[in-house]
Order: sequence, then C-alpha cells, then structure tokens
Amino acid sequence: MTGKLVTLGVIIGAHGVRGDVRVKSFTAEAEDIFAYGPLKGEDGVVLITPTSVRAGKNHFIVSPEEQRQKEDWDALKGTKLCIERDCLPETDDDEIYVDDLVGLHVINGANEVIGTVKAVLNHGASDLLEIMPTTGGKPVLVPFTHADVPDIDLVAGRVSVATFDLWADQSGKPEDQD
Repeated sequence: MTGKLVTLGVIIGAHGVRGDVRVKSFTAEAEDIFAYGPLKGEDGVVLITPTSVRAGKNHFIVSPEEQRQKEDWDALKGTKLCIERDCLPETDDDEIYVDDLVGLHVINGANEVIGTVKAVLNHGASDLLEIMPTTGGKPVLVPFTHADVPDIDLVAGRVSVATFDLWADQSGKPEDQD
C-alpha cells in the first residue's frame, strides 16, 4: 500500500547508451533527492534505485539498479519522481511542505469556506496557490505570500486567504474592455 506521494524531481531522458538516466531535482538542496531511498513514479512503482550519481549541468546522471535501454528512459522523459510523504523529515514549527497545502479548505476573513487548494504552482517568480472556488468556475491563482495567505492550519485542514476577492475579480481583464 502506498501513502501520499511527494514529487521530488523528474526524469529528463537517457544519458548515453549504457542505461544511465538524467534526473532533474526539485529539492532545495539538489542532491537531497537521493537521500530518501528509491524514487517512485506517481503510481507508487519504483523507477530508480541509484547505484551511483554524478552531477551534470542542471541535473544528475544516475546509474540505476533498474535496467532499461536508452529508448526506454527517453520514453519516460517528463515522468515525475516521488517518495512517500512519510519518508520526509518532520518540519520545524515555522515550516511546511507545500504539498501539504493541496486539498486544504480555503477560508476568507469571515471564516467561511470559499474553496479548496487544488495545487501549488511555481512558474519561476514565486509560488501560487491554485484555488477551486466552492461556487464553481475557473480556478483562482493567489500569490503564496504572508500578506495574501496570512494563516495556515494544517491540523484544522485550512488556509486563510485575505485577498481572495481581489484575485478572483476578472472584471479588469483586457478582453472585457472595448
């Protein structure tokens, strides 16, 4: 049985013809991706058990126990590499794992549930919470800053979003203007 999986990296293709694979790490310290044991796919099946690792340019070159041909590794390009959440160390009181936010209820200043965190995205500048409103419609992206998300309560399963209405307001979109 597999517990909740957390994505730590991605396969970016084969390296050479001897069965090595290139891995991009998403961890704060890039090499930490290999500190938690075998890397699994999103289905919980082990994909890579490293026997040796060396640094490449913005990635690692891994010699895995699993034997695959170059074409097989290339076919897995883009496959997320995960570990079970329980394998990660406990966080300090002022720290969280962003994956723990997914699925939490979103409340407003009046303590009303207004949505659910669908995902935490990062397109280069900073993290964004993708929130599915309870009223339906399109997801709303809210910057994951202290000003916009002042309170996180993992035990209660909720985050407060002080500026939800600001980010949900689509009235100023350019295509609405004549």
